[in-house]
Amino acid sequence: MSPEWNWKELSPLALAFMGDAVWEVYVRNHVLEQGIRRPEVLHRVSTSYVRASAQAAIVARLYDTLTDEEQQQVRKGRNAKPAHTRKNADVLDYRHSTGFEALLGYLYGSGQQARMEEICRQATAIIDNQEARSSE
Repeated sequence: MSPEWNWKELSPLALAFMGDAVWEVYVRNHVLEQGIRRPEVLHRVSTSYVRASAQAAIVARLYDTLTDEEQQQVRKGRNAKPAHTRKNADVLDYRHSTGFEALLGYLYGSGQQARMEEICRQATAIIDNQEARSSE
């Protein structure tokens, strides 16, 4: 699906708004693919992927593998000044997670579907590996 808006006209926070939705849908699909069906478990597991600290960890791991333009989008999102921050999130984690969401919004808006999906696959693998290590 191609957006009806031009990503170049949007602020980093508007791109993050879209990227948040893209990531949420990707994560929900990923969790359902794991065979989880109970609503309370679906919510708990999906939260482990979408919380600010998880997204900040994703950015830290992926940043050096991103193109210059992708890194620029992360920086713009990270440096944007939101009107508020989540009460249960560290400010730095929240800003880095906004950078990750801005990156996904940029990729979605610029029609780079394959790259967006590649980054989402890498991102879920990062969290899956973290969760596996923490349960050992």
